[in-house]
Amino acid sequence: MIIDFHTHIFPDALAARAMSALQNNCHGEYKPVHDLTLNGLLAAMDRFGVDISVVMPVSTKPSQSMKNLIWGESLRSDRIIPFAGIFPEAESWRYNIDFAVDHGYKGIKLHPEYQNFEVGDEQMFPLYEYALNKGLIILFHAGYDPIGTEPYRSNPAMFRKVVRAMGGGTIVAAHFGGQSQWDDVERYLVGENIYLDTSMGTEYYSEEQFMRIVRAHGADKVLFASDSPWSDAGKEIAALGAMPLTEEEKENIFFRNAKRLLGIS
Repeated sequence: MIIDFHTHIFPDALAARAMSALQNNCHGEYKPVHDLTLNGLLAAMDRFGVDISVVMPVSTKPSQSMKNLIWGESLRSDRIIPFAGIFPEAESWRYNIDFAVDHGYKGIKLHPEYQNFEVGDEQMFPLYEYALNKGLIILFHAGYDPIGTEPYRSNPAMFRKVVRAMGGGTIVAAHFGGQSQWDDVERYLVGENIYLDTSMGTEYYSEEQFMRIVRAHGADKVLFASDSPWSDAGKEIAALGAMPLTEEEKENIFFRNAKRLLGIS
C-alpha cells in the first residue's frame, strides 16, 4: 500500500489558471505530472501505484478558507483525504478550524511563504495550539520555495521552537523538514516530536543524508509524500524503494505511519 501524504489539486474551473500562475511563480523550475484537477491526480495515482492521496489546499486570502472547506468535502472518498486550507490571518480562523473538526477533516495545511507569516512567530501559536488541541494534524510547508527569498519564513530551528512550545499534537514539516535545509534538519529536528514528509526530496538530498536522518529520527516519524503534481511520485517511490531500508521501515514510511495518523483501519 502507498499513501501520498502531500498532494495538490484545484477545482476544475480554476485548475488551468492556477497551473499558469504557479508555473510562473516557480519560474518553470518544477514540471507538473498532471493538470491540477481531481481526475488528473487520480490518473497519476493509478499510473504510479498510489492508493490514497492527501490533498493540501492553500488558502491565500481570508475568503478562500470556507470555499476550500466546502470544496474539500466534495473530494472526500476512499482514495482522497482532504486537509483544510486555513488562512491564518482571517478573523474567522477559530470558526474555520471548528468547521473542519465538525466536518471530519483530519488536519490543516499552512504555507508560510504563500500566506506571509513566519512559522516561529509567537503570534501564530494560539492558532497552532487551537488546532492541535482539537486533534488536527498541522502540515507546514518547510524551507525553500521558488516564490520566497532568503531568509525563508520557515526553517528547522523555527520548527523545533514550535514543537517544544506546543508540547504535543501532530506536526508535519514537509520536504523532509526543510527544502534545501537538511543539514539544519539534522541539527535541530532529529529526535524531536515532529513528522517529516519526503516530498520533493529524493532528487535533492543524498541517500546517505536521508538514511542518516531516518535512522536517527526514526522511520516511524517519516511519511511518504510527493507534492504532486510538482514531483513524479513514481520516481520518488522507486528511489525510496531502492534505499537500504528494512521492509518494516519502508512499510512505515509508505503507509503505516499515515494510516495511524489518519485513523485508517
